[in-house]
Amino acid sequence: MGTKTIGSLFFKSQGFFLVFVSNLRNLFSFLAWLPQVSKETLRADLIAGLTGAVIVLPQGVAFAIIAGLPPQYGLYTAMTVPIVAALFGSSKHLVSGPTTAISIVVFSSISGHAQPGTPEFISLALTLTFLAGIYQFAFGLARMGMLVNFVSHTVVVGFTAGAAILIITSQMKNVLGISAQRGDSFLHTWINLWNGISTFNIYVFVVAITTLIIAIAIKKLKPRFPNLLLALIVGSFLSYFIDGSANGVKVVGEIPAQLPPLSNPLFSFATFKMLAPDAFAVALLGLIEAVSISRSIAAKSHQRIDSSQEFVGQGLSNMVGSFFSSYAGSGSFTRSGVNYASGAKTPMSAIFAAIILMGVVLLVAPLTAHLPLAAMGGVILVVALNLIDMKQIKHVLVSSKSESTILLTTFFSTLFLDLEFAIYLGVLVSLVIFLARTSFPEIVTLAPDIDHRYNKHILTDTSIKPLRECPNLKIVRVDMSIYFGSLNHIEKKLYDISDKQGVHHILIMGAGINLVDLSGSEMLLHLAEHLEEKGGGLYFCNLKPGVYQSMARAHLIRDIKNWHFFDEKKTALETLRRLFRRQGVCENCTVRAFKECQVKIDD
Repeated sequence: MGTKTIGSLFFKSQGFFLVFVSNLRNLFSFLAWLPQVSKETLRADLIAGLTGAVIVLPQGVAFAIIAGLPPQYGLYTAMTVPIVAALFGSSKHLVSGPTTAISIVVFSSISGHAQPGTPEFISLALTLTFLAGIYQFAFGLARMGMLVNFVSHTVVVGFTAGAAILIITSQMKNVLGISAQRGDSFLHTWINLWNGISTFNIYVFVVAITTLIIAIAIKKLKPRFPNLLLALIVGSFLSYFIDGSANGVKVVGEIPAQLPPLSNPLFSFATFKMLAPDAFAVALLGLIEAVSISRSIAAKSHQRIDSSQEFVGQGLSNMVGSFFSSYAGSGSFTRSGVNYASGAKTPMSAIFAAIILMGVVLLVAPLTAHLPLAAMGGVILVVALNLIDMKQIKHVLVSSKSESTILLTTFFSTLFLDLEFAIYLGVLVSLVIFLARTSFPEIVTLAPDIDHRYNKHILTDTSIKPLRECPNLKIVRVDMSIYFGSLNHIEKKLYDISDKQGVHHILIMGAGINLVDLSGSEMLLHLAEHLEEKGGGLYFCNLKPGVYQSMARAHLIRDIKNWHFFDEKKTALETLRRLFRRQGVCENCTVRAFKECQVKIDD
């Protein structure tokens, strides 16, 4: 084998190795930030992790109850999911785990198939988590993180507001001490509560409302204190002093003092088929939550977020978590915000929070045997109320009709329809509005501004300033893309110029065009042929290089003729004016739209 051949193989193998390492670093994102870990970052991350563990302790229990699972499953999720998501995600500050919105979707998805809290319900919840993780991981590997860009954040705002109302509704029996069954729907649940009002328990109400008030007061007066945990302690002592156990105040029950045990999702085709649609809704909501939160915090920390990598992290965390008794999780805005505010430097803070939580659970789990269900209900109400972003809702309703439509559609769908369908409907409306916006690009009529002192080639929007237009030439600017979705709108506008206004020479200023697809190229070719039949022509100026190349690949430049395309506005206008003078159409023109029209231009 020759020296050249050996050298060639060496460089090829070296190139393959570099590509392999690059892809490996993309998948295992911790390889990128691990070298940044130092004594200083570990110290900062440890403090942030301690704060996060204190916050997630009551939240984990509350979220598990919302999901219809035993309380310990919320803690298991807070132990496993954050570690995997931190290792494989892209955000330095995002803390994953159980969340309110995901919890209520899990309950809604599984409660129709099994009784909440039963072993069957738990198995189905773990299977749902595994399937959701598969979806998310597949989206991440396919680099489909950009999909989140097409879903309005208003979908999440509307859904979480609706979910908050549902959570409040579900907890009213624990807050009021009413003996009432959960209804099949939002309205049915309130009817059951009204019918059971005679069983109202003042002791339960006092414990719940005191816990709620204490939590809100601590949050307002001492924002850095663990308000939910302190409120639960106060509620528990209050129940003890009023002898709650003898007066109908039920307790949560003792949580097992153990680390997340191994578990087995149900691997059967029938189960997968049954849960696949619900799992897709959970996956979609989880991805939107995680990416939205990580981007929100990244705007403060000046970090770049890779949405596709975040998909991988969320997917792996749910897949792995399903084998460690964890149900579906996502990014938590509260814990992520506190994590950043506490000075976290790397994803090690989320890992420390999970490890510290393990130690705390092993020590304090037996104390939950004395935790009143009413106090937990009060805490859940606080969590639910925090989900309703009134400031953002008011801003949307005042600022945008289209976003208001998305908000209200998602909100009311969440209340009165199946939750997974509400997510789909909100996303669908969001996409429809996005497509509608791109389907009606703005087509601006331009005219020469002869009053401009220094540059005689200035073109100005005629809707802003009344200007004379050349009767032989229509100059337009198309903003956005010329693609199959916008063809009808653009085609109608351009054909109207020829057929209704009688102008058969059209110059398109293309600086605002981002894309011309094959359908767009065909439409432009037909328009050019139509104009030529009437003695005119279609011309282009200032096209972006990528747009020009795509039109060349579609043979549009060859078919329309190369001299119809101009790089500079000056060249285009001078060429067309000379063309009109040769055709003799300028001799009797009295408009004199261009400065040059007032002087003779030699051919």
